[in-house]
Amino acid sequence: MNIIISHDVDHISVSEHLTKDLIVPKFIIRAKLDLFTGKISLTEFYFRITDLLKNKWHRIPELIAYNKSKNIDTSFFVGMANGKGLSYKNELAFYWANYIANQQVEVGVHGIAFDNLSAIENEFTLFKKATALDSFGIRMHYLRNDSSTLNLLNKAGYKFDCTELAFKNPYQIGNMWEFPLQIMDGHILLGNKRRQTRTLEQAIEQTKINVQKAVDLKLDYLNILFHDRYFDEKSFYTWFAWYTWVIEYCQQNKFEFCNYKTAIKKLEKR
Repeated sequence: MNIIISHDVDHISVSEHLTKDLIVPKFIIRAKLDLFTGKISLTEFYFRITDLLKNKWHRIPELIAYNKSKNIDTSFFVGMANGKGLSYKNELAFYWANYIANQQVEVGVHGIAFDNLSAIENEFTLFKKATALDSFGIRMHYLRNDSSTLNLLNKAGYKFDCTELAFKNPYQIGNMWEFPLQIMDGHILLGNKRRQTRTLEQAIEQTKINVQKAVDLKLDYLNILFHDRYFDEKSFYTWFAWYTWVIEYCQQNKFEFCNYKTAIKKLEKR
């Protein structure tokens, strides 16, 4: 089985949220709830709050460095529009999309529009102009989609999408490949809540169940999503430890890692 690891860039700075949404006060409230319910330590709570003063809510360079140290190809998705808590400016989006590409790491669009072709095409065009890439994919923010989304993404010109949440093998919609997503950090750590409900041990056990399900179904590709913001051992210890465990676990089980570009080459050879 092949493992595809990807990362959604939902936040870049703290200041981008101060006048646009309620992300920061919600973050503080959830951190307090995690502390009071024993899901995080006082030290971890301290670093989450002090991180607000640093005005940095991404871990893109750190995560790229770690992935390279493990010799795995991964993929990032950067937003070209704002919506549902994704609030950074295009200038920052362009900078970080190019930073990722210059690190020889696959990068695509973290999409906002999912039911309007014109808006979808605008995000596609912005990204293409900003990066000069001619072939790239997309994943919708919050995995939003309806019955028209995949067809619209195909019409816009995307090479692949990885929005659908399902234990299925990749398949094509027109010229576009769909890579269903099976494992996401938020689903594993949060469960059905908006705050952390599982310990590291519980998260590991649930992940093992999901991996085994993929093996039993004979999936060729297991699609795993981890948001870069949580790659911080001091502020998000459980998330950080879960991700590093996932990488080690997959390597110990002799699964092979690849990005979407490599996976598509393999699929199209068939």
